[in-house]
Amino acid sequence: MRASRLISLVLLLQSRETMTAAELARELEVSERTVYRDVLALSAAGVPVYADRGRAGGYRLLGGYRTRLTGLTRDEAEALFLAGLPGPAGDMGLADAVASAELKVLAALPPALRDAPARTGQRFHLDVPGWFRDATPPPWLAELARAVWRDRVVELRYRRGDREVVRRVEPYGLVLKSGVWYLVGRVGDGMRTYRVDRVVEVAAGEETFDRDDAFDLGGYWREQAEAFLRSMLRAEATVRLSPAGLRALRWVAEAPFAYDEATRAAGEPDGDGWVVTRLPVESAEVAYDLLLRLGPEVEVLDPPGLRERLAGAAARLAALYGEPGGTG
Repeated sequence: MRASRLISLVLLLQSRETMTAAELARELEVSERTVYRDVLALSAAGVPVYADRGRAGGYRLLGGYRTRLTGLTRDEAEALFLAGLPGPAGDMGLADAVASAELKVLAALPPALRDAPARTGQRFHLDVPGWFRDATPPPWLAELARAVWRDRVVELRYRRGDREVVRRVEPYGLVLKSGVWYLVGRVGDGMRTYRVDRVVEVAAGEETFDRDDAFDLGGYWREQAEAFLRSMLRAEATVRLSPAGLRALRWVAEAPFAYDEATRAAGEPDGDGWVVTRLPVESAEVAYDLLLRLGPEVEVLDPPGLRERLAGAAARLAALYGEPGGTG
């Protein structure tokens, strides 16, 4: 445990140059006293850790000291090559860079771990695009990826419905969701999201922008994705569910939060274990297709039109299966 922490401390100083004892303690989740002891242990082992005194001081490594990758475990080494599997990196035009990085990592590994890429390739393959989708990356993806890396302002010609619009965008990041690439960028004073396969043309000059380092791409995407789903689920159905229906609702609901809200809104079970709840849905039409999957484990109470449609479907099923050998 301590050996792993000492390696982490050295790697933190390599990547950030100078860090205070308080900062190291937060990163390593230990006390400052433990950091002091670890620094002394590293110095005794010959690692040139130096302490700058004063308000702007902290710990740093002298003389461009770098550690080799001798402290990696087998799991860590194989995880590195898992991150470089063919797929999204290649789509963004980074296949050569990933291959080069893998060779450098491989050269730095001890002999006992040099089978890591072969073991990883034999055991894992990531097929990112969804079923029935064209796996060919969008034509402007690599150009946008270069602009994201270099913080270059781009001018997009973008297909919106039956017309094209032009936008000046500061590209903050790219997101791959269910086989579809999205560009997240600042336009004016706000962040916008664009489907990359709808980009008609990209013009990237030499102009750069100052990135907001506080921007959290993952957090932004989660918020936008949930807001998008919530904007779609504008209707509501009141349903009565059996215990089996309530369990199966998790796989039928259009979004995870719809299932969560239906679970929270559920009343007390009746004598047979059935509960009444409200389910957010996109429309009665979509709800009909979804709830039909639950079969006899759900009863629609409201809206009346949806209840009538499901009752009609139940009647047709009863006619089909009502008599042995019947054809309906």
